[in-house]
Amino acid sequence: MNRVHIKTYGCQMNERDSEAVAAMLRARGYRIVPSEDDCDILLLNTCSVRDAAEQKAIGKAGYAAARKRREPDFVLGILGCMAQNRGADLLERLPDVDLIVGTQKFHRVPDYLDNLRAAREAGIPIAEAIVETGSEEGSQNTIRDHMEGPGRRVCAFVSIQQGCDMNCTFCIVPRTRGDERSRPMEDIVRECEELAGRGVREVTLLGQIVTSYGRRDHPREAGASPFVQLLERVHEIPGIERIRFTSPHPRGFRRDLTEAFSRLPKLGEHVHLPVQSGSDSILRAMNRPYSRERYLEIVRMLKAAQPAMAFSTDIIVGFPGETDEDFERTRTLCEEVDYDMAYVFKYSVRTGTPAATMPGQVPEAVRERRNQALLEVLRAGSLRRSTSLVGAVQEVLVEGPDKTGMRLSGRTRANRAVVFEGPGRLAGSLAAVAITDASVSTLYGSLVPAGAGLQSAACPASL
Repeated sequence: MNRVHIKTYGCQMNERDSEAVAAMLRARGYRIVPSEDDCDILLLNTCSVRDAAEQKAIGKAGYAAARKRREPDFVLGILGCMAQNRGADLLERLPDVDLIVGTQKFHRVPDYLDNLRAAREAGIPIAEAIVETGSEEGSQNTIRDHMEGPGRRVCAFVSIQQGCDMNCTFCIVPRTRGDERSRPMEDIVRECEELAGRGVREVTLLGQIVTSYGRRDHPREAGASPFVQLLERVHEIPGIERIRFTSPHPRGFRRDLTEAFSRLPKLGEHVHLPVQSGSDSILRAMNRPYSRERYLEIVRMLKAAQPAMAFSTDIIVGFPGETDEDFERTRTLCEEVDYDMAYVFKYSVRTGTPAATMPGQVPEAVRERRNQALLEVLRAGSLRRSTSLVGAVQEVLVEGPDKTGMRLSGRTRANRAVVFEGPGRLAGSLAAVAITDASVSTLYGSLVPAGAGLQSAACPASL
């Protein structure tokens, strides 16, 4: 009973958490298998940001529970945000679950599974599920192990900060992830150095509010925030070619961070900058501490620092009290910023958040209509920006074969996916690719012969 499959729902933080759990389990002698059909232990790492994400995970757990009734030794565990949010209450709906582990206890999973295995091998009946959702000091420092996989690994996530103190009225993350906690800077730099030594060329620094990194633990130095100091340290590491980060908060973009994009060449020309709404009244209702104009000012500052800058964002439509005029403000902001990509969500009631009981809940039909209208605006803009790159030569960090296995794939400095033909030995290298065609989200091109030069073209600035 040592074959484990981990199915992950939700954000990049969850992906990174799953990878760390997998690495810890492998070190303990467990086998990580790619298919849930081949596993003895199924772990669902869950998301609670939207109700649909929770219902999807609950549906999968219910389906797996049917297998457990056929195979009593099969182990089913629920990890992460939904486990943290619902805790032992999950057992009322899913009584066959063996393990419920919250967001600050991922590092305990190998111990809990060892205990379950030992009990079963000894023939000891397990009377009740293991439920562990308590907080634990220093838990942010445990997400540091990386799973070794087949082939060369080019990109890696590095968790630098967990938890959130922002208290946006729509968000359940402070409840599921706890208070803001940062890892020591030296530990993060050491982890990035180790990754570079294993062939990683791009690191993405992760946190719930990544730009708040270290604000309680490190002083500002020479006008630089702790987060900018960390970017500078990672920038110095030989072998690391690109640095990205997510998810930031607009309030973290002071001059030291925006100017870093003009003086740290390894910072990719892409920022994920969540806006949530283009209406000041809705932003206030969301408890977002910036205005529409301040957000646009940040965009202008970033474009001044790096004219080739591309933006992605998060937007909620149908927040309580949102009028047609409020939605129009969001739509026009999207046109003004001209995003490369956006995650658009219909507002989802999350029990326990202030927004859940606000007056003016928007009907589902209105939310759906606004969602589709905004998606069309963003799709058209993304396609326009993609096609503007046809004929340009882009620097691509080659990640390896594409999904078909017939071509190579990688990403530009602005985080656009590129597919092209070339030899597999290019994985992990920077290649010049001439863009010949484009879709909404993907560029297609041909490899430029070595020595032909790199003539990169940026998307036209919209601000």
